[in-house]
Amino acid sequence: MNANDRTPADLLRSALASDPGRPLVTFYDDATGERVELSVATFANWVAKTANLLQGDLAAEPGDRAVLLLPAHWQTAVWLLACSSVGVVADVGGDPASADLVVSGPDSLDAARACSGERVALALRPLGGRFPQPPEGFADYAVEVPGQGDQFAPYAPVDPDEVALVVGGVELTGAEVVERARAEAGVLGLGPGSRVLSGLPYDSWEGLVAGLYGALAVGGSVVLCRHLDASGEGLGKRVADERVTVTLR
Repeated sequence: MNANDRTPADLLRSALASDPGRPLVTFYDDATGERVELSVATFANWVAKTANLLQGDLAAEPGDRAVLLLPAHWQTAVWLLACSSVGVVADVGGDPASADLVVSGPDSLDAARACSGERVALALRPLGGRFPQPPEGFADYAVEVPGQGDQFAPYAPVDPDEVALVVGGVELTGAEVVERARAEAGVLGLGPGSRVLSGLPYDSWEGLVAGLYGALAVGGSVVLCRHLDASGEGLGKRVADERVTVTLR
């Protein structure tokens, strides 16, 4: 990766420039049997569309706070990088009542209604499907995002020294996210081409670095598992099938 990268969005741009066709995020949901594989290019396209939705339709500005009430999921990873692209603070599991906007999964809609700003709901259905019935008071992400532009340019440059992420009550700037991700990727044994399987939730820094930032920082890829079934031979088969080099759960 580029040594000059100072935000998570910078890391994604460097990955796109160096090898757009390689897998970046492979997602499994063992409760539904879903498997989705996103190359760097496909993931970056989702990020660009989501960033355009944030900046355009939702009128989000650098420094605004977006509370993410979402599980470990490929669409959550997209939102984290979209927030970084715009300069919006991604507050993972924060208080919706204090947020400028909230992004909610289907299980946290009641809590998300405490947000007086924009509200976006993700159905988290296979293939990015929409809600059968859109939740009242929310924009359905799966309805709003497909028509957004495939290229994104922020209205204002993103300052890497401003807060970019809040998780577990700890605030990190964009530069700190990148620095910590690089350092902890080394501790975890991740490097270029590493493929890390993570069954950890996204509600802690440990889960985020295992399930997204660590691999992104060093040119690796992630096998992100929700509702991970680690019993029997299933996990071993997945490790072999996906050519996993590091397992974190």
